[in-house]
Amino acid sequence: MSIPQSGGGPIESRDQLAEFLEKGCKPKDDWRIGTEHEKFGYCTDTLRPLPYDGERSVKAMLEGLRFRYGWDPVFEGENIVGLEKGGANVSLEPGGQLELSGAPLETIHQTCDEVNTHLREVKDIADEIGVGFIGLGAAPIWSHEDMPMMPKGRYRLMTDYMDRVGTHGKQMMYRTCTVQVNLDFGSEADMVQKLRVALALQPVATALFANSPFFEGKVNGHKSWRSRIWRDLDADRTGMLPFVFEDGMGFERWVDYALDVPMYFVYRDGRYIDALGQSFRDFLDGKLPALPGETPTLSDWADHLTTIFPEARIKQFIEMRGADGGPWRRLCALPAFWVGLMYDQGALDAAWDLVKDWDAETREAWRVEASVHGLQAKVGGRTMQELAGDVVDIARGGLKARARPGLGGMVADERHFLHALEDTIETGKAPADELLDAYHGDWNGDLTRIYRDFSY
Repeated sequence: MSIPQSGGGPIESRDQLAEFLEKGCKPKDDWRIGTEHEKFGYCTDTLRPLPYDGERSVKAMLEGLRFRYGWDPVFEGENIVGLEKGGANVSLEPGGQLELSGAPLETIHQTCDEVNTHLREVKDIADEIGVGFIGLGAAPIWSHEDMPMMPKGRYRLMTDYMDRVGTHGKQMMYRTCTVQVNLDFGSEADMVQKLRVALALQPVATALFANSPFFEGKVNGHKSWRSRIWRDLDADRTGMLPFVFEDGMGFERWVDYALDVPMYFVYRDGRYIDALGQSFRDFLDGKLPALPGETPTLSDWADHLTTIFPEARIKQFIEMRGADGGPWRRLCALPAFWVGLMYDQGALDAAWDLVKDWDAETREAWRVEASVHGLQAKVGGRTMQELAGDVVDIARGGLKARARPGLGGMVADERHFLHALEDTIETGKAPADELLDAYHGDWNGDLTRIYRDFSY
Protein backbone atom coordinates (compact mmCIF):
# COMPACT_ATOMS: atom_id res chain seq x y z
CA MET A 1 0.00 0.00 0.00
CA SER A 2 1.14 3.50 -0.75
CA ILE A 3 2.49 5.98 1.74
CA PRO A 4 0.96 9.50 1.98
CA GLN A 5 1.61 11.40 -1.23
CA SER A 6 3.04 14.88 -1.74
CA GLY A 7 1.42 15.98 -4.97
CA GLY A 8 1.24 19.73 -4.40
CA GLY A 9 -0.90 22.67 -3.33
CA PRO A 10 -4.56 23.69 -3.62
CA ILE A 11 -6.70 22.58 -6.54
CA GLU A 12 -8.24 25.70 -8.05
CA SER A 13 -9.46 24.16 -11.30
CA ARG A 14 -10.53 20.68 -12.38
CA ASP A 15 -8.02 21.03 -15.25
CA GLN A 16 -5.25 20.51 -12.68
CA LEU A 17 -6.31 16.89 -12.18
CA ALA A 18 -5.42 15.88 -15.73
CA GLU A 19 -2.42 18.19 -15.74
CA PHE A 20 -1.12 16.35 -12.67
CA LEU A 21 -1.16 13.08 -14.62
CA GLU A 22 0.31 14.71 -17.72
CA LYS A 23 3.32 15.88 -15.73
CA GLY A 24 4.40 12.25 -15.75
CA CYS A 25 5.27 12.49 -19.47
CA LYS A 26 9.05 12.16 -19.93
CA PRO A 27 11.44 11.94 -22.86
CA LYS A 28 12.55 8.38 -23.54
CA ASP A 29 16.05 8.98 -22.17
CA ASP A 30 14.46 9.72 -18.79
CA TRP A 31 12.29 6.60 -18.61
CA ARG A 32 12.99 4.55 -15.49
CA ILE A 33 12.06 1.22 -13.90
CA GLY A 34 10.56 0.95 -10.42
CA THR A 35 10.03 -2.52 -8.99
CA GLU A 36 7.97 -3.30 -5.89
CA HIS A 37 7.69 -6.60 -4.12
CA GLU A 38 6.06 -7.88 -0.95
CA LYS A 39 6.85 -10.90 1.22
CA PHE A 40 5.46 -12.65 4.28
CA GLY A 41 7.47 -12.73 7.49
CA TYR A 42 7.05 -15.48 10.06
CA CYS A 43 8.64 -16.87 13.22
CA THR A 44 10.78 -19.83 12.20
CA ASP A 45 9.88 -22.01 15.20
CA THR A 46 6.11 -21.50 15.22
CA LEU A 47 5.53 -20.59 11.54
CA ARG A 48 3.18 -17.86 12.77
CA PRO A 49 2.99 -14.40 11.19
CA LEU A 50 5.10 -11.65 12.73
CA PRO A 51 3.40 -9.33 15.22
CA TYR A 52 4.12 -5.63 14.96
CA ASP A 53 5.99 -5.39 18.28
CA GLY A 54 8.32 -7.65 20.22
CA GLU A 55 11.70 -9.36 19.95
CA ARG A 56 10.67 -11.18 16.79
CA SER A 57 8.50 -8.69 14.99
CA VAL A 58 7.98 -6.34 12.10
CA LYS A 59 9.24 -3.49 14.26
CA ALA A 60 12.42 -5.42 15.09
CA MET A 61 13.01 -5.95 11.36
CA LEU A 62 12.56 -2.25 10.59
CA GLU A 63 14.80 -1.18 13.45
CA GLY A 64 17.44 -3.70 12.43
CA LEU A 65 17.48 -2.44 8.85
CA ARG A 66 17.50 1.14 10.09
CA PHE A 67 20.49 0.90 12.36
CA ARG A 68 22.60 -1.65 10.50
CA TYR A 69 22.08 -0.46 6.95
CA GLY A 70 21.45 3.25 7.31
CA TRP A 71 17.79 3.52 6.37
CA ASP A 72 15.90 6.60 7.55
CA PRO A 73 12.77 5.83 9.59
CA VAL A 74 9.21 6.77 8.67
CA PHE A 75 6.83 7.20 11.60
CA GLU A 76 3.09 7.36 12.01
CA GLY A 77 2.60 8.84 15.43
CA GLU A 78 5.13 7.09 17.65
CA ASN A 79 5.26 3.93 15.55
CA ILE A 80 7.91 3.20 12.95
CA VAL A 81 6.00 2.09 9.85
CA GLY A 82 8.61 2.34 7.10
CA LEU A 83 12.09 3.24 5.93
CA GLU A 84 13.56 5.47 3.21
CA LYS A 85 16.93 5.58 1.48
CA GLY A 86 18.21 6.67 -1.91
CA GLY A 87 14.82 6.98 -3.59
CA ALA A 88 13.62 3.59 -2.32
CA ASN A 89 11.36 2.86 0.62
CA VAL A 90 10.40 -0.11 2.76
CA SER A 91 6.80 -0.13 3.92
CA LEU A 92 4.27 -2.38 5.62
CA GLU A 93 1.17 -3.99 4.20
CA PRO A 94 -1.80 -4.35 6.57
CA GLY A 95 -0.87 -7.82 7.85
CA GLY A 96 2.81 -7.05 8.25
CA GLN A 97 3.94 -8.03 4.76
CA LEU A 98 7.25 -6.25 4.14
CA GLU A 99 7.41 -4.31 0.88
CA LEU A 100 10.35 -2.84 -0.98
CA SER A 101 9.37 -0.01 -3.33
CA GLY A 102 12.50 0.36 -5.36
CA ALA A 103 14.12 3.54 -6.59
CA PRO A 104 13.52 4.57 -10.23
CA LEU A 105 16.46 2.96 -12.04
CA GLU A 106 17.73 2.93 -15.62
CA THR A 107 18.24 -0.80 -16.23
CA ILE A 108 17.00 -4.16 -15.02
CA HIS A 109 20.60 -4.95 -14.04
CA GLN A 110 20.37 -2.14 -11.50
CA THR A 111 16.89 -3.21 -10.42
CA CYS A 112 18.07 -6.76 -9.79
CA ASP A 113 21.09 -5.52 -7.82
CA GLU A 114 18.70 -3.47 -5.69
CA VAL A 115 16.41 -6.46 -5.07
CA ASN A 116 19.36 -8.71 -4.20
CA THR A 117 20.85 -6.17 -1.80
CA HIS A 118 17.50 -5.70 -0.06
CA LEU A 119 16.84 -9.42 0.35
CA ARG A 120 20.36 -10.00 1.70
CA GLU A 121 19.85 -7.22 4.25
CA VAL A 122 16.46 -8.60 5.25
CA LYS A 123 17.83 -12.14 5.60
CA ASP A 124 20.77 -10.88 7.67
CA ILE A 125 18.47 -9.26 10.24
CA ALA A 126 15.86 -12.03 10.09
CA ASP A 127 18.32 -14.87 10.71
CA GLU A 128 19.57 -13.23 13.89
CA ILE A 129 16.11 -12.96 15.46
CA GLY A 130 14.60 -16.26 14.32
CA VAL A 131 12.48 -14.90 11.51
CA GLY A 132 11.98 -16.12 7.94
CA PHE A 133 10.53 -14.54 4.81
CA ILE A 134 8.77 -16.23 1.93
CA GLY A 135 7.54 -14.98 -1.45
CA LEU A 136 4.05 -16.28 -2.29
CA GLY A 137 0.91 -14.76 -3.76
CA ALA A 138 -1.22 -15.71 -0.76
CA ALA A 139 -0.58 -16.93 2.77
CA PRO A 140 -0.94 -20.71 2.48
CA ILE A 141 -2.10 -21.61 5.99
CA TRP A 142 -2.97 -18.58 8.12
CA SER A 143 -6.56 -17.51 8.80
CA HIS A 144 -7.72 -13.92 9.06
CA GLU A 145 -7.79 -14.27 12.83
CA ASP A 146 -4.09 -15.17 12.81
CA MET A 147 -3.09 -11.88 11.23
CA PRO A 148 -1.90 -8.79 13.11
CA MET A 149 -2.92 -5.31 11.99
CA MET A 150 -0.13 -2.82 11.43
CA PRO A 151 -0.53 0.51 13.30
CA LYS A 152 -1.52 2.63 10.29
CA GLY A 153 -4.71 4.67 10.22
CA ARG A 154 -5.26 4.00 6.52
CA TYR A 155 -5.53 0.28 7.18
CA ARG A 156 -8.04 0.63 10.00
CA LEU A 157 -10.35 2.59 7.72
CA MET A 158 -9.96 0.22 4.79
CA THR A 159 -10.58 -2.86 6.96
CA ASP A 160 -13.88 -1.43 8.18
CA TYR A 161 -14.95 -0.65 4.60
CA MET A 162 -14.05 -3.88 2.84
CA ASP A 163 -16.98 -6.01 3.98
CA ARG A 164 -19.41 -3.35 2.71
CA VAL A 165 -18.25 -3.52 -0.90
CA GLY A 166 -17.10 -7.10 -1.61
CA THR A 167 -16.30 -10.49 -0.19
CA HIS A 168 -12.51 -10.75 -0.41
CA GLY A 169 -11.15 -7.33 0.55
CA LYS A 170 -9.67 -8.31 3.90
CA GLN A 171 -8.06 -11.36 2.33
CA MET A 172 -6.30 -9.04 -0.13
CA MET A 173 -5.14 -6.67 2.59
CA TYR A 174 -3.84 -9.14 5.12
CA ARG A 175 -2.97 -12.34 3.27
CA THR A 176 -1.65 -11.58 -0.21
CA CYS A 177 1.65 -10.43 -1.69
CA THR A 178 2.50 -9.10 -5.15
CA VAL A 179 5.41 -8.04 -7.30
CA GLN A 180 4.80 -5.14 -9.67
CA VAL A 181 6.70 -2.82 -11.95
CA ASN A 182 6.19 0.89 -12.53
CA LEU A 183 7.11 2.33 -15.93
CA ASP A 184 7.08 5.74 -17.61
CA PHE A 185 5.33 7.12 -20.67
CA GLY A 186 6.40 9.79 -23.13
CA SER A 187 3.08 11.36 -24.10
CA GLU A 188 -0.65 10.94 -23.69
CA ALA A 189 -0.79 8.70 -26.78
CA ASP A 190 2.10 6.62 -25.46
CA MET A 191 0.35 6.28 -22.10
CA VAL A 192 -2.82 5.06 -23.80
CA GLN A 193 -1.04 2.44 -25.89
CA LYS A 194 0.97 1.19 -22.92
CA LEU A 195 -2.04 1.07 -20.62
CA ARG A 196 -4.07 -0.88 -23.16
CA VAL A 197 -1.29 -3.42 -23.64
CA ALA A 198 -0.73 -3.61 -19.87
CA LEU A 199 -4.39 -4.35 -19.16
CA ALA A 200 -4.86 -6.81 -22.01
CA LEU A 201 -1.71 -8.81 -21.21
CA GLN A 202 -1.99 -8.68 -17.42
CA PRO A 203 -3.50 -12.21 -17.43
CA VAL A 204 -0.31 -13.48 -19.08
CA ALA A 205 1.70 -12.09 -16.18
CA THR A 206 -0.82 -13.62 -13.76
CA ALA A 207 -0.33 -17.05 -15.36
CA LEU A 208 3.46 -16.88 -15.62
CA PHE A 209 3.82 -15.74 -11.99
CA ALA A 210 0.91 -17.73 -10.51
CA ASN A 211 2.04 -18.72 -7.03
CA SER A 212 -0.93 -19.06 -4.70
CA PRO A 213 -2.60 -22.47 -5.04
CA PHE A 214 -3.13 -22.85 -1.26
CA PHE A 215 -5.29 -20.90 1.18
CA GLU A 216 -6.21 -21.62 4.80
CA GLY A 217 -4.31 -24.90 4.71
CA LYS A 218 -5.95 -26.37 1.61
CA VAL A 219 -5.62 -26.55 -2.15
CA ASN A 220 -7.95 -23.79 -3.33
CA GLY A 221 -8.59 -24.79 -6.95
CA HIS A 222 -6.82 -21.77 -8.43
CA LYS A 223 -3.27 -21.32 -9.64
CA SER A 224 -3.48 -17.70 -8.48
CA TRP A 225 -5.84 -17.31 -5.54
CA ARG A 226 -4.54 -13.75 -5.25
CA SER A 227 -5.97 -12.97 -8.69
CA ARG A 228 -9.26 -14.63 -7.66
CA ILE A 229 -9.44 -12.36 -4.62
CA TRP A 230 -9.20 -9.23 -6.77
CA ARG A 231 -12.24 -10.30 -8.80
CA ASP A 232 -14.59 -9.91 -5.81
CA LEU A 233 -13.00 -7.12 -3.83
CA ASP A 234 -14.65 -3.80 -4.79
CA ALA A 235 -16.13 -3.41 -8.26
CA ASP A 236 -15.86 0.39 -8.09
CA ARG A 237 -12.06 0.34 -8.03
CA THR A 238 -10.87 -2.93 -9.62
CA GLY A 239 -11.02 -4.78 -12.91
CA MET A 240 -9.95 -4.63 -16.56
CA LEU A 241 -11.42 -1.17 -17.36
CA PRO A 242 -13.14 -1.60 -20.76
CA PHE A 243 -13.34 2.21 -21.17
CA VAL A 244 -9.55 2.35 -21.63
CA PHE A 245 -10.00 0.65 -25.02
CA GLU A 246 -12.66 3.08 -26.24
CA ASP A 247 -12.13 6.11 -28.46
CA GLY A 248 -11.34 9.24 -26.49
CA MET A 249 -9.18 7.55 -23.85
CA GLY A 250 -6.65 9.93 -22.33
CA PHE A 251 -5.77 11.73 -19.13
CA GLU A 252 -9.19 13.42 -18.92
CA ARG A 253 -11.00 10.11 -19.27
CA TRP A 254 -8.91 8.67 -16.42
CA VAL A 255 -9.85 11.67 -14.30
CA ASP A 256 -13.54 10.98 -14.98
CA TYR A 257 -13.06 7.38 -13.88
CA ALA A 258 -11.07 8.27 -10.77
CA LEU A 259 -13.62 10.86 -9.68
CA ASP A 260 -16.30 8.17 -9.75
CA VAL A 261 -14.30 5.92 -7.39
CA PRO A 262 -15.52 6.41 -3.80
CA MET A 263 -12.97 7.87 -1.42
CA TYR A 264 -11.31 6.14 1.52
CA PHE A 265 -9.76 9.00 3.49
CA VAL A 266 -8.18 12.43 3.63
CA TYR A 267 -4.73 12.72 5.19
CA ARG A 268 -4.28 15.74 7.47
CA ASP A 269 -1.64 16.56 10.09
CA GLY A 270 -0.35 13.01 10.34
CA ARG A 271 -3.72 11.29 10.62
CA TYR A 272 -6.25 9.69 8.31
CA ILE A 273 -9.72 11.23 8.34
CA ASP A 274 -12.59 8.87 7.50
CA ALA A 275 -14.11 9.75 4.11
CA LEU A 276 -15.25 6.21 3.29
CA GLY A 277 -17.69 6.13 0.38
CA GLN A 278 -17.64 9.89 -0.08
CA SER A 279 -17.11 11.65 -3.42
CA PHE A 280 -14.02 13.49 -4.61
CA ARG A 281 -16.39 15.50 -6.83
CA ASP A 282 -18.04 16.82 -3.66
CA PHE A 283 -14.58 17.52 -2.24
CA LEU A 284 -13.80 19.70 -5.28
CA ASP A 285 -16.97 21.67 -4.53
CA GLY A 286 -16.14 22.09 -0.84
CA LYS A 287 -18.97 19.75 0.13
CA LEU A 288 -17.13 16.73 1.49
CA PRO A 289 -18.94 15.59 4.67
CA ALA A 290 -15.62 14.63 6.25
CA LEU A 291 -14.21 18.17 5.81
CA PRO A 292 -17.13 20.54 5.19
CA GLY A 293 -16.12 23.78 3.49
CA GLU A 294 -12.60 22.56 2.68
CA THR A 295 -11.35 21.90 -0.86
CA PRO A 296 -8.63 19.41 -1.83
CA THR A 297 -4.97 19.81 -2.63
CA LEU A 298 -3.06 17.98 -5.33
CA SER A 299 -1.63 15.84 -2.53
CA ASP A 300 -5.20 14.73 -1.78
CA TRP A 301 -5.67 13.89 -5.45
CA ALA A 302 -2.42 11.92 -5.47
CA ASP A 303 -3.58 10.04 -2.35
CA HIS A 304 -6.93 9.27 -3.97
CA LEU A 305 -5.22 7.82 -7.04
CA THR A 306 -3.46 5.31 -4.76
CA THR A 307 -6.85 3.92 -3.65
CA ILE A 308 -7.75 2.72 -7.17
CA PHE A 309 -6.80 -0.92 -7.79
CA PRO A 310 -7.41 -2.08 -11.39
CA GLU A 311 -5.13 -4.62 -13.04
CA ALA A 312 -3.01 -1.72 -14.32
CA ARG A 313 -3.31 1.91 -13.30
CA ILE A 314 -1.85 5.30 -14.02
CA LYS A 315 -0.57 7.95 -11.71
CA GLN A 316 2.40 9.87 -13.08
CA PHE A 317 3.58 6.49 -14.38
CA ILE A 318 1.92 3.14 -15.15
CA GLU A 319 1.77 0.32 -12.61
CA MET A 320 1.49 -3.29 -13.75
CA ARG A 321 -0.29 -5.04 -10.88
CA GLY A 322 -1.20 -8.59 -11.92
CA ALA A 323 1.59 -10.85 -10.63
CA ASP A 324 1.82 -12.94 -7.46
CA GLY A 325 4.77 -12.49 -5.16
CA GLY A 326 7.32 -15.20 -5.71
CA PRO A 327 10.81 -16.67 -5.59
CA TRP A 328 13.93 -14.52 -5.59
CA ARG A 329 14.80 -15.21 -9.23
CA ARG A 330 11.37 -14.13 -10.51
CA LEU A 331 11.49 -10.73 -8.84
CA CYS A 332 13.82 -9.61 -11.66
CA ALA A 333 11.83 -11.43 -14.35
CA LEU A 334 8.71 -9.27 -13.97
CA PRO A 335 10.40 -5.95 -14.82
CA ALA A 336 12.20 -7.72 -17.68
CA PHE A 337 8.85 -8.92 -19.02
CA TRP A 338 7.20 -5.50 -18.99
CA VAL A 339 10.23 -3.40 -19.94
CA GLY A 340 10.75 -5.66 -22.94
CA LEU A 341 7.16 -5.04 -24.02
CA MET A 342 6.93 -1.34 -23.19
CA TYR A 343 10.25 0.43 -23.68
CA ASP A 344 10.91 -0.43 -27.34
CA GLN A 345 8.36 0.92 -29.81
CA GLY A 346 8.64 -2.06 -32.14
CA ALA A 347 7.89 -4.44 -29.27
CA LEU A 348 5.04 -2.27 -28.00
CA ASP A 349 3.47 -2.17 -31.48
CA ALA A 350 3.84 -5.95 -31.79
CA ALA A 351 2.21 -6.47 -28.39
CA TRP A 352 -0.66 -4.19 -29.37
CA ASP A 353 -1.10 -6.03 -32.68
CA LEU A 354 -1.46 -9.22 -30.64
CA VAL A 355 -4.38 -7.91 -28.56
CA LYS A 356 -5.99 -5.05 -30.48
CA ASP A 357 -8.83 -7.18 -31.83
CA TRP A 358 -9.80 -8.62 -28.45
CA ASP A 359 -13.11 -7.44 -27.06
CA ALA A 360 -13.86 -6.83 -23.38
CA GLU A 361 -15.32 -10.32 -22.97
CA THR A 362 -12.12 -11.91 -24.31
CA ARG A 363 -9.90 -9.87 -22.02
CA GLU A 364 -12.04 -10.76 -19.01
CA ALA A 365 -12.10 -14.43 -20.02
CA TRP A 366 -8.31 -14.54 -20.07
CA ARG A 367 -8.26 -12.87 -16.65
CA VAL A 368 -10.57 -15.47 -15.11
CA GLU A 369 -8.94 -18.44 -16.82
CA ALA A 370 -5.44 -17.30 -15.81
CA SER A 371 -6.55 -17.15 -12.18
CA VAL A 372 -7.99 -20.65 -12.24
CA HIS A 373 -5.79 -22.58 -14.66
CA GLY A 374 -2.60 -20.54 -15.06
CA LEU A 375 -0.63 -21.67 -18.11
CA GLN A 376 -3.22 -24.37 -18.78
CA ALA A 377 -5.89 -21.73 -19.42
CA LYS A 378 -7.72 -21.77 -22.77
CA VAL A 379 -9.75 -19.03 -24.46
CA GLY A 380 -11.12 -19.21 -27.98
CA GLY A 381 -9.21 -22.38 -28.77
CA ARG A 382 -5.85 -20.91 -27.77
CA THR A 383 -3.83 -21.90 -24.71
CA MET A 384 -2.19 -19.52 -22.30
CA GLN A 385 1.08 -21.40 -22.73
CA GLU A 386 1.06 -20.56 -26.46
CA LEU A 387 0.06 -16.95 -25.84
CA ALA A 388 2.69 -16.51 -23.15
CA GLY A 389 5.32 -17.88 -25.51
CA ASP A 390 4.43 -15.27 -28.11
CA VAL A 391 4.43 -12.46 -25.54
CA VAL A 392 7.78 -13.43 -24.04
CA ASP A 393 9.23 -13.62 -27.56
CA ILE A 394 8.15 -10.01 -28.10
CA ALA A 395 9.62 -8.99 -24.74
CA ARG A 396 12.88 -10.70 -25.61
CA GLY A 397 13.07 -8.73 -28.85
CA GLY A 398 12.35 -5.50 -26.98
CA LEU A 399 15.16 -6.10 -24.51
CA LYS A 400 17.55 -6.95 -27.35
CA ALA A 401 16.65 -3.68 -29.09
CA ARG A 402 17.16 -1.75 -25.84
CA ALA A 403 20.70 -3.16 -25.70
CA ARG A 404 21.41 -2.17 -22.11
CA PRO A 405 24.60 -3.97 -21.03
CA GLY A 406 25.41 -5.02 -17.49
CA LEU A 407 28.37 -6.11 -15.37
CA GLY A 408 30.61 -3.51 -16.94
CA GLY A 409 29.71 -4.65 -20.44
CA MET A 410 30.27 -8.36 -19.76
CA VAL A 411 26.52 -9.01 -20.21
CA ALA A 412 25.28 -7.75 -23.57
CA ASP A 413 21.73 -6.84 -22.58
CA GLU A 414 18.85 -7.65 -20.23
CA ARG A 415 17.42 -10.72 -21.99
CA HIS A 416 18.83 -13.23 -19.50
CA PHE A 417 16.37 -11.96 -16.88
CA LEU A 418 13.64 -13.69 -18.92
CA HIS A 419 15.21 -17.14 -18.47
CA ALA A 420 12.91 -18.02 -15.57
CA LEU A 421 9.87 -17.29 -17.75
CA GLU A 422 11.30 -19.16 -20.71
CA ASP A 423 11.77 -22.22 -18.49
CA THR A 424 8.17 -21.87 -17.29
CA ILE A 425 6.83 -21.75 -20.84
CA GLU A 426 8.93 -24.70 -21.94
CA THR A 427 7.79 -26.91 -19.05
CA GLY A 428 4.27 -25.53 -18.75
CA LYS A 429 4.83 -25.20 -15.01
CA ALA A 430 4.49 -21.89 -13.17
CA PRO A 431 5.50 -21.68 -9.50
CA ALA A 432 1.98 -22.77 -8.48
CA ASP A 433 2.39 -26.00 -10.44
CA GLU A 434 5.71 -26.70 -8.76
CA LEU A 435 4.13 -26.11 -5.35
CA LEU A 436 1.27 -28.47 -6.14
CA ASP A 437 3.69 -31.13 -7.36
CA ALA A 438 5.62 -30.87 -4.10
CA TYR A 439 2.44 -30.94 -1.99
CA HIS A 440 1.12 -34.07 -3.68
CA GLY A 441 4.58 -35.62 -3.86
CA ASP A 442 7.47 -35.22 -1.41
CA TRP A 443 5.48 -33.23 1.13
CA ASN A 444 2.77 -35.90 1.34
CA GLY A 445 0.17 -33.21 2.04
CA ASP A 446 2.20 -31.48 4.77
CA LEU A 447 1.83 -27.82 3.80
CA THR A 448 4.16 -26.60 6.54
CA ARG A 449 7.00 -27.87 4.32
CA ILE A 450 6.48 -24.84 2.10
CA TYR A 451 8.33 -22.64 4.61
CA ARG A 452 11.41 -24.84 4.66
CA ASP A 453 11.59 -25.40 0.93
CA PHE A 454 10.54 -22.02 -0.52
CA SER A 455 11.66 -19.30 1.89
CA TYR A 456 14.27 -16.75 0.85
